[in-house]
Parts: sequence; C-alpha cells; structure tokens
Amino acid sequence: MLVKAFGGAVNGIDAHIITVETDVVTGVNFYIVGLPDNAVKESQQRVDSALRSVGYRFPVKKITVNMAPADMRKEGTAYDLPIAVGILAASEQMNSANLENYLIMGELTLDGGVHRIKGALSMAIEARKHGFKGFILPKENAREAAVVNDLDVYGVESLREVADFFNATAQLKKTEVNTREEFFNHNVESQFDFSDVKGQENVKRAFEIAATGGHNMIMIGPPGAGKTMLSKRIASILPPLTLHEALETTKIHSVAGKLGAEVSLMTERPFRAPHHTVSDVALVGGGSFPQPGEISLAHNGVLFLDELPEFKRTVLEVMRQPLEDRKINISRARFSVDYPASFMLIASMNPCPCGYYNHPEKDCVCSAGVVQKYLNRISGPLLDRIDIHIEVIPVPFEELTRKKNGETSAEIRKRVIRGREIQQKRFEGTSIYCNAQMDTKMLHQYCELNEECSQILKQAMEKLGLSARAYDRIIKVSRTIADLDDSVDIQASHIAEAIQYRSLDRENWAG
Repeated sequence: MLVKAFGGAVNGIDAHIITVETDVVTGVNFYIVGLPDNAVKESQQRVDSALRSVGYRFPVKKITVNMAPADMRKEGTAYDLPIAVGILAASEQMNSANLENYLIMGELTLDGGVHRIKGALSMAIEARKHGFKGFILPKENAREAAVVNDLDVYGVESLREVADFFNATAQLKKTEVNTREEFFNHNVESQFDFSDVKGQENVKRAFEIAATGGHNMIMIGPPGAGKTMLSKRIASILPPLTLHEALETTKIHSVAGKLGAEVSLMTERPFRAPHHTVSDVALVGGGSFPQPGEISLAHNGVLFLDELPEFKRTVLEVMRQPLEDRKINISRARFSVDYPASFMLIASMNPCPCGYYNHPEKDCVCSAGVVQKYLNRISGPLLDRIDIHIEVIPVPFEELTRKKNGETSAEIRKRVIRGREIQQKRFEGTSIYCNAQMDTKMLHQYCELNEECSQILKQAMEKLGLSARAYDRIIKVSRTIADLDDSVDIQASHIAEAIQYRSLDRENWAG
C-alpha cells in the first residue's frame, strides 16, 4: 500500500515542503531514496526500535521510502517521525485518512519518544502557506511554531500519541500563543545601564549616534579604559524589535537550534560576542550541514568583536561582503544558501601590542614598526566599512570617584527611538529602516549638502586621505546627527561632528 506523509526541509532560513512517500509490498528490504544523507538513512534502526517500543511492528516486507523532490538534499534526524507514520499507515496499522492535512516532523528515540528539531518556525510558515490544517512536531518546538496563526500546532512527546491521534482513539492538545500580547507586553530591563559609566561623554554620544542610525563602530584605547563595559550597554539603548524583525530573528535562531523550549518569539535584539579564536565558518556560517554563523545570529542586533586585531585576518576579511550587502552567500560544491546578516558591528582594540601607545600617563614600549604592523592587521577596506571610529581615553580618578550617576540608558533610548521614527517615515515603503542602509541614490535624495558643508567635507577628504566609501559614511553619520537634532537639513556642525568620528583612519593611527 502506498501512502503520503508530509515534512519540511530547511534551506538557508526558509523551508520547503517534502513529500514522504511510503510503499509497503511483498518482499524483504528497506530503501530510502530521494537524496537522503547518512542521518536520514540511519532512521531505519530508530524507527524499528521506536515502533516496537510503543506496541507496533516493523513490517517484514519490502519498504520503499521516497522523499520528494528528489533533487533536494534531505539532512538530519527530523524525518524519523514522518517515515514512521508513513510505515504505520502503509502497513495498515494506522488510519491514513487525514495524513494530507498535516505536516509532521520529529526525531525518534529508541523507546518511541520524540526529540526537538531545528527550523520549526520556518516549517510552520511554509505549512500555512501551502494550506495545511496543522503541524505535528516535538513538544519542545511547539511554542515557536505556534506563533504562526491560522495553523493548528500540536506538540507531542511520543510516537504513540501521533498514532492514536490518526486512529481517532485520542486527541492532541493544540498549542496556542498570543503572539502580539506576549511580544508587546514583554519588557525586560537590561542588567547593563549607561548610568553606571563614569565620564566618557564623547563615547556615549558616539554610541547614541551608532544606535540611532544603525552604524558600525570601532573603539580604540588602552586596556581598562572601559571599551568592553561600554559595548555591553549598547543593547540597552537600541530601539525595540518590530514584530517583523522579531519573526525574522526567531527564524534564524530556530534554524540554528538556539531557541529554548519555552521561547515562542525573540523579543530582545541579539548581542553576539564571539571569541577571537572563532573560525571563518563559525563566523559567517556554512559547514557540512549548513548553519547560520555568528553574523547571522546577530541579525537585527549587535556583533561585538573585542580585540579586533587578534582575530585571524581571513576571518575579518570574510566580513567585508556582509557588512556591505547585509547578507551572506555560502556557496559550496553541493549547496548554495543565503543567510541574512544585517547587524551592527561594534569592535574594540588596543592602539598597540602593549596597549599604551599615546597613553596620557603610561609609556609605550613598542617601536613604531611594531605599532604599524599591529595596526595593519585590520585592512583599509574593512576599516572603511566602519562608520564611526572613536578614541577611548582612561577616565581620570576624579571622575571615577564622582558619586553622581550619568544619564540612564532609558533616557538615551528615548532619543534613539525618536531618531528611528524619523528614519522610518523617511524610508517608508522601502526595505530600508535606518540611515546606515542608504544606497547612493538615497544619499543624493535625503542628504543634500549646502556649500558650507561641501567645503568642510572637501577639506577633510584631502587632509585625511579618505576613500569614496568613507565619504559616504561621513554623510550617513551626519544625517543621523541631524535626525537627533530634529533638523530637516544637514548643517555644518553635523558634518564637522561626523568627520571627527573618522579620526582613526589609516593615515592617522600611527601619529
């Protein structure tokens, strides 16, 4: 008897419907066809044991499982459940009447239990798009899939529950999540607040501008100046995720298997801080079984790279494309996938190996050649893609002992949100949502400079030896500063402030 069950395959962060055809006829053998990987082929042993554990039999017949479309690679253990259901239905141990109405996915344990899978949210979205009535999946994944409306989501813990459901001898409890109520009522206070930071007013201002316009930023300063402390507080002033951003971010973390069982929707912007020993694949994604990397896990949030020159040169260079295009394409002989990578890069570094070059009090022990070699670890093209360069100076003792706290993150965040609202109105009807994402056409449209601004910028370009890309970055930052000032036009003061945030360009680093 031939029956069809339905599952899903994830490519990038999007899912595709897979038809699991099972045919049980006279004979003795077991075949899985349709480009399965080794994990899928090994399902025979898991399915066999799981069926016997819950009181069913594995047919001693010729069983053929075809996974269509056959030209799409099937990976992982999540196909165990639809294969087991197909075998039960094809061997007439289970009613197959309603199989076509449900998407079914889950990894089986030898005792018939069902383990969590990756990419449940993407599959649920695809299931709704194709008109499926419901989605049966592991209970651990039920909440993330239930954020998709107009789709009945059933979380199960064993194969027995699924068989009883189709045999109409038991009911499954539908998982329901009030997405909007949960999302908009979720208000978590950050444990890091800018009010804890003593002094550093110029750096706080740079962080406010970066958060408002979505600009990349690098800090340079000696050890103990507060670079890491400041960076950890950037999340506390970023605007809240929109519902669309939350869904997109959740999809990525779902595909990567990073969501907890109780998480239905990510409500906070991600903050990723990989160690400097991270590999190319771990940062950008890919691997034998393609997975999103750190830059995609930071999508709609922050990627913090501490001690930037300590990262391998190859690792830093692979970031150049995603910093420009806000997505990463992973191309291999067997596959090609795209992952979104629209993140804010916040980086920090010492000015030299010993850390005290240009320090106001301590002497640097590095020679000029050593300093230059250290700085050359970061290429000019990568530096050009970072909008804001800011020098972090150690805080004087008087500032450290001052009892009065600085401005709170909540106060700064209000101004950031106001600036983002201005940008949302400006870019309404486009896929752009902040100034850092403007293309050349938008620069001409929204960032027209008067004669005074043009002259200031021309002098800076000639004096600092800036590239054309740096020229665009300065204009984008000045547009953000104007938004914070509630100014329709970019003024000379806005351009002048934006230029000072290029003070660490290549020609100026070594003094």
